[in-house]
Amino acid sequence: MNSLPTLNACLNALSACFLLVGWWMIRHDRTRAHIVSMIGALTTSTLFLIGYLTNHYLRHGVVTKFTAVGWIRPAYFTLLISHTILAVVIVPMVVMTVIPALQSRFDRHKRIARWTMPVWLYVSVTGVLVYMMLYHWYRPTL
Repeated sequence: MNSLPTLNACLNALSACFLLVGWWMIRHDRTRAHIVSMIGALTTSTLFLIGYLTNHYLRHGVVTKFTAVGWIRPAYFTLLISHTILAVVIVPMVVMTVIPALQSRFDRHKRIARWTMPVWLYVSVTGVLVYMMLYHWYRPTL
């Protein structure tokens, strides 16, 4: 159970890597590699969500507190709030991006993906940062 936050952070980091590779591949007209990368991003993000929900279910009632003081405290909560809001927003955005691609409506896919990709990347990267700040940079109290 204690390893789930670490696993989730790794899945978020992998998702960010897949997103960047997928973006690079489509910019260089490597469509098949783009598809493979984006399937990797979708898979790792889905596994992250399953792990995140499992972790919160298993730790019901247990709160990990961020105890740091000074400038880092408001910085952490600003990052956490923006990450949390965009993590909720990104789920329907990804669905709205994937469906046109599956329907071979690439004009629509591209138009939506221009918004989805940076938000998804932000959520993946900030997820890792939140994990690092909460579990490694400052000692949490339970």
